[in-house]
Amino acid sequence: MAKDYYKILGVEKNASKEDVKKAYKKLAKRYHPDINKESGSADKFKEINEAAAVLGDDQKRQQYDQFGTADFSGFQGGTGGFDFSDFMRQGQGSEFDFDSIFDGFFGGGMFNQGGRKRRGQRRGSDLAYEIEINLEEAAKGAEKHITLPKMQRCDECDGKGGSDSVTCDECRGTGSSRQTRRTPFGIFSTVSTCSKCHGEGTVIKNPCRSCRGTGVVEKTKKIKIDIPAGVDNGTQLRISGEGEAGEKAGPSGDLFIRVHVMKHKIFEREGDDLHMDLPINFSTAALGGEVDVPTLDGNAKMKIPQGTQSNTIFKLKGKGIPNLRGYGTGDLKVRAIISVPSRLSRNQKELLEEFEKESEKEDKGFFGRIKDSF
Repeated sequence: MAKDYYKILGVEKNASKEDVKKAYKKLAKRYHPDINKESGSADKFKEINEAAAVLGDDQKRQQYDQFGTADFSGFQGGTGGFDFSDFMRQGQGSEFDFDSIFDGFFGGGMFNQGGRKRRGQRRGSDLAYEIEINLEEAAKGAEKHITLPKMQRCDECDGKGGSDSVTCDECRGTGSSRQTRRTPFGIFSTVSTCSKCHGEGTVIKNPCRSCRGTGVVEKTKKIKIDIPAGVDNGTQLRISGEGEAGEKAGPSGDLFIRVHVMKHKIFEREGDDLHMDLPINFSTAALGGEVDVPTLDGNAKMKIPQGTQSNTIFKLKGKGIPNLRGYGTGDLKVRAIISVPSRLSRNQKELLEEFEKESEKEDKGFFGRIKDSF
């Protein structure tokens, strides 16, 4: 019957690698034969290490979860071929640096049997740039030009970094170096990037003087940015290949443009719609008429019905912002604000007083009819 490694370490099946590591460290210190002299501690310690050897490695853990066994191909006794008797012989009568050992144990070094891939060409970094436009440009689209300092491909060596590449004699072209050390867990192999060729596997005999072998140099470039109609505040545009050039003729990164739309003195935007307040004089509101309404395309005529009240909202269809994805155009919503004059001429005052008298007569007649109805 297969062993339950989760139960052995006292962790749940969804436990993270860090949880497994903590559980293992706690149990290893508790049952190590050099610390625990009780009968059976050595067997328990070996069992704990078996569990950690599987659950501490992503690939082995996945296979264990899928098939319920640790008897993987090429492994002995389900523990990856580690000689735990050798582990215990080294441990007795000495102090262990558990933290150092655990870092190697869970870092994957003990299972890594192959070298790293050579890095070769490296993609350039992405760049970000923020640009500010006004509402009219956001509605109609715009063409902008920016000047951007960035790493670009070296013209002198065509981005190759130099000439006459030879195989690195330190890593023999693998791009990585291997170190093997004996620990209480057994023999560990760790693989790191070759310090001489930096993972390339080759070394340039004649580095380019302009780029010093990197294949890139810093230059300033003028870039055209096409702002599409309908962009909103916070819209991000991507310009492919306008980021920094990659080293050793690697592909360039991308340039990301973040758009900021300035506030407008008249309009407020809500999605694809625009909103505004329009002052309307008292007489036009009372008698009705036609008024001029400012839009992003110039003035437009709007009819005001007789008896319009303040805060009435009118809609001018299609006078808003075009949808960025091409789904039509928003509307302009106009809120009527009835304007009361602060000063009146003598004639205006007399006319309003006459208007008030007529209104009072109408009110008395209205309320009188209500009274009679009761």
